[in-house]
Amino acid sequence: MRLRINPITETPAVKFTLLGIGLLYIALFLVLPVVAVFNEALRKGFGAYFVAISDPIALSAIKLTFITAAIAVPANLIFGVAASWAVAKFDFRGKSFLITLIDLPFSVSPVVSGLVYVLLFGAQGLVGPWLQAHDIQIVFAVPGIVLATIFVTFPFVARELIPLMQEQGTEEEEAARSLGADGWQTFFRVTLPNIKWGLLYGVLLCNARAMGEFGAVSVVSGKIRGLTNTMPLHVEILYNEYNMVAAFAVASLLASLALVTLVAKGLLEWRYGHELGVART
Repeated sequence: MRLRINPITETPAVKFTLLGIGLLYIALFLVLPVVAVFNEALRKGFGAYFVAISDPIALSAIKLTFITAAIAVPANLIFGVAASWAVAKFDFRGKSFLITLIDLPFSVSPVVSGLVYVLLFGAQGLVGPWLQAHDIQIVFAVPGIVLATIFVTFPFVARELIPLMQEQGTEEEEAARSLGADGWQTFFRVTLPNIKWGLLYGVLLCNARAMGEFGAVSVVSGKIRGLTNTMPLHVEILYNEYNMVAAFAVASLLASLALVTLVAKGLLEWRYGHELGVART
C-alpha cells in the first residue's frame, strides 16, 4: 500500500504571485535574450542573414563544431556507460575517488582545463618538444579542441546513469547471468533497455555542452579563422569586429540548437520520468 501525501494548499493569491514571479524571471532572463538574438540577426533582412551564415569561414566554424561534438559525445558515451556500470554494479577500492574524478570538470574552470592542455601539449609544455620532433600538433589544432571538449563534457553521461543504475540494483543482471548469459548479452538485453532513456538524456546534455563550449576551446584553439574556430569563437570574433548582423546570425544557429535541445530534453524528461514512475509502482 502506497502512502499518499496531500499537497500543500495555498491561497490563490499566493499561487498566482509565485507563478507570476516565475514567469517574469523566465521572460527576462530566457525569452527576451533569445528574441533579441533573432531580432538582431534578422535586422537587415533574410538576405544578409543567409550571407552571414553561408560565409566560408562561418561554414568552417559550423563544420568544426559538429565534428568536435561528433567525436566528444561518443567518447563520453563509452566512458559514461563503463564508469557508471563499474560504480553502480561493483564494489571496489577507490570507488569514491573515481566518483570525485568524474565530478572534477564541474569544479574546475573550463579556462583552467584548457590551460592544462597547453601546459601539457604546447611548444613549451611537458610533452611539447617530443610532439614537435614527431610533427604532431595538438594545441592550436583540432585535436586540442576535441580533447578540451571531451574533458569539460565527460561527467554528463556518467552522472546521469550512476544514480539510475544504483537505484535499479543488480538483481536483473544476476538473474541473467544465472541463466547462462555472458557479459555482453547481459548488457544489451538487460542493462541497456533499463537505462536507455537516461542514457539518451545524458547524451543530449553532453552534446549541448560540446557545441556551446567556449572557455576551454578558446584557450587551446588559437582562434585561427577557417581552421580552429568553432561557432562560439566565431561569434566572439565577429562581435569584436562590430559585425553585429553576422555575429548574431551565427549566434542564432546556436540558439536554435539550444531550443531543439530544450524541446528534446523536455520530451526525454517526460518519458524518462514516466518510465521511472511505472517501474516504481
